[in-house]
This record gives sequence, C-alpha cells and structure tokens, in this order.
Amino acid sequence: MDTNAPTFARQDSLKFFRTLNSRVNDYFKDNNIKKTGNWKLHLKTIVMFTLFFAPYFIILTIAMPFWLHLLLSVVIGIGMAGVGMNVMHDGNHGSYSTKTWLNKIMGGSIYILAGNVYNWQVQHNVLHHTYTNIPGHDEDLDAGRVIRFTKEAEWSKFHKYQQYYSIFLYGLLTINWCLTTDFKQMGGYLKRKLSYGEFPNVNNLWIGLVISKIFYFSFWIVLPMIFVVWWKVLLGFFVMHYTAGMILSLVFQLAHVVEETENPTPNELGEMTNTWAIHQLYTTTNFAPKSWLINYYTGGLNHQIEHHLYPNISHIHYGKIAQFVKQTAQECDLPYYEFQTMGSALIAHIKHLKDLGQNPLQTA
Repeated sequence: MDTNAPTFARQDSLKFFRTLNSRVNDYFKDNNIKKTGNWKLHLKTIVMFTLFFAPYFIILTIAMPFWLHLLLSVVIGIGMAGVGMNVMHDGNHGSYSTKTWLNKIMGGSIYILAGNVYNWQVQHNVLHHTYTNIPGHDEDLDAGRVIRFTKEAEWSKFHKYQQYYSIFLYGLLTINWCLTTDFKQMGGYLKRKLSYGEFPNVNNLWIGLVISKIFYFSFWIVLPMIFVVWWKVLLGFFVMHYTAGMILSLVFQLAHVVEETENPTPNELGEMTNTWAIHQLYTTTNFAPKSWLINYYTGGLNHQIEHHLYPNISHIHYGKIAQFVKQTAQECDLPYYEFQTMGSALIAHIKHLKDLGQNPLQTA
C-alpha cells in the first residue's frame, strides 16, 4: 500500500456539504432526535445476538442430525454478520450511543466475530472512510493478485474468469481475519504508526491480540468439541465463517465495486480533484434503498452514501437523511448512484468484475 496519503480539495464552490449539513442538522434539531441509536437499535441488538448465539448453544445441548447442525451453523453465520453490521459497526464509529463506554462495549463485540478493534478501526474508519476507492490507499480494494478490483491493479490471465470464481472466494473473508489477517495488519499498521485517535501502547496491542485469539478459538472450537465430535465442529466453524464472509463481502462490493463508482487517483502532487464529501458521491453507491428487510439486516449499509457522508450518525437514521443527500446532490448536479434492487447491484458487480478481468492491452 502507498504510504503517501493524498489530500482532498478544500474549496467547494457548489457548497454541497455546507448545504447538506445544514439540512441534516436541522432535521435532528427540529425533531429533537439524537444522532446516535435509540430503542430500535437496542432491540435490534438483542435480535442479532440471539440469532448469533442461540443456535450455538442449541448445537451444544441437543443431539441432532448433521444436516441440522450445518443449517444452524449457517444461521450463526447470518447472526455473525448481523452483529457486525448492526452492533459492532455503529459501536466502533461511536454512533451506537451517546455514552463512550457503551460504544466501546458494542465495538468490542468484534472480538467474538474473529476481528480486532485496533485493526478494524484503522482499516475501516481511517483508510476506507478517508480514502474511499482510491487505489493504493483503500485496503478494501486489495485482494492480493487473486481478484482485480481496479484498473490500476496488475492483470493476470486468470482474471478473465474472475466473474465466475470471485464470489466463491468472498466467503473466506472472516476466516482469514481470525487466522492470518489480524496479525499481518497489526504489524503493518504499527510499523506505519497508524491509529484511530491516540496511538496505542504497542505491547498491549500484541498481548491483547494473542489473548483474544486464544479466547476466540476456545469458545468456538475447543468448548464445542467437548459436546460434539471434532470434525463436525470444524466443518460447522467453516460454514459459519463462510456464510458471514459471503454476506459482509457482498455488502461492500455492491457499494463500491460496480461500474458506476470511480477509482480516482491523486495528481503528481498527491492532490485529489474533489473535496472529501463530493469524493464520497463519486465512489459509493446505494442498493435496495426501499427494502425494509435489507435495510434492517445490513445495518443501513445499503444506504452506503449516507453512511460515508455521516459515519458518526447511527444507521437507523439513514433512511430519513437520504432524502436530503439525494436532493442536495441533484441541486448541485452531482451523482447519487443507487440500484433499486440488490439483484441489479449484484449483476452490475459481476459485470464490472468481467470488464476488469479483460486484458487491459486489448481493451485500451
């Protein structure tokens, strides 16, 4: 990854973000609403944790056929992704509650999801939200050499088939977190002295990472093996992660890796063309904005534009403020990308993978 951070333009002649902020702030003030979560988010937290843990304890306490064990493992994976998108995500953005300690607790739920708070906050809050879709700076675009997400990435012959195999690899996301990614990321981020807020104590971070991994594998593998035969536990563990990884990966890809979204790069001076807020409009898209179920389950991440512009506002408000974002973007003649259904967004993503998989020398 490029360590020379680009800078965004400061002058917004369209006054897009100033106008939008005024409208959004007036909405919360006029309706006497806090920007953080409320009872709806608290209730959803119970729902998602129940979806996550209930099948786990059922597996440990009730004898069942293998097919049911696998089915419940899928449900755990659905709950795992649900906790990540609805609870952990808001917590680590500081938008779950007005209480800092409660945000930390909810953000810390990432430890039972196979992740690490420090790594996630650097990769997501710092790199992805600041340098959205900028090759070499947004690590969410980096899939090694296996998948080519941008035109700037090196092309290989096997990329001609990536529209067929990529989606099957998405399911490996979270299992990579718990096995290798966290260790690689922590080493890299600490070397670059990256942090979200005050730079942490290095020794404490490494000790915490090791302890959290020991607890994680003890809870999800060692303990279940006391009650269930080992190979069923390992297979269920993989199915859980594969389900969660597939869901989380697709939510990101549909919001950032489609033909509509851009991958702008800085000029020779490291300067971006647009301001940070306008940059978010060019690099992000919404999907299924009118679907109650998708909006509820994904923690409002189908309203990805609103989330990127206001990461410190809880996702339960995105549906309301979307009208202000769309209106202001239209008035300023700026893009506001959205797919009306998740299916159409998925088709667009696969088509974009196909386009990126072509030999750039032949398509130039």
